[in-house]
Amino acid sequence: MIFTATSDGYLDIDGRRVRCALGRSGVRPAADKREGDGASPLGVWPIRRVLYRPDREPAPETGLPVAPLAPEDGWCDAPGDPAYNRPVRLPYPASAEQLWRQDRVYDLIVILGHNDDPPVSPMGSAIFLHLIQPDGSPTAGCVAIHRQDMLDLLGRARPGDALAILPAEPL
Repeated sequence: MIFTATSDGYLDIDGRRVRCALGRSGVRPAADKREGDGASPLGVWPIRRVLYRPDREPAPETGLPVAPLAPEDGWCDAPGDPAYNRPVRLPYPASAEQLWRQDRVYDLIVILGHNDDPPVSPMGSAIFLHLIQPDGSPTAGCVAIHRQDMLDLLGRARPGDALAILPAEPL
């Protein structure tokens, strides 16, 4: 199954349209995506696995691989670093995003296969599907949805599924 997010702020979950947040800079062709640009990359991205915050959430019911987060989990976002766009343990000597956050947006994280086979610096890192901010504000380049919608998507997801990020209108 391919779940589709469009630049007009909707995500299709098996025929049900739900609100989503995308990057603060909108969407951008994957070939033009750059680290820190705030854009969500257009394309179809394989769903790799799910991470969850075990102190706040039970493991979600899904057919996908699932692993708990730990306070020292991070994701390297330093272009040029050998671990670029890979999980790391914090503290890490290069720039890395903290996955154990105080806000709740990373309580459930779906790792997407954007720029990961192998990662190319600086084509973008840490492109996830995660929980939306309470005010629905844009992301730093990810796709974000409400918790109940995430649980619905995860309940339907299976290995081999993908998330497409597409323009609402042809470019």
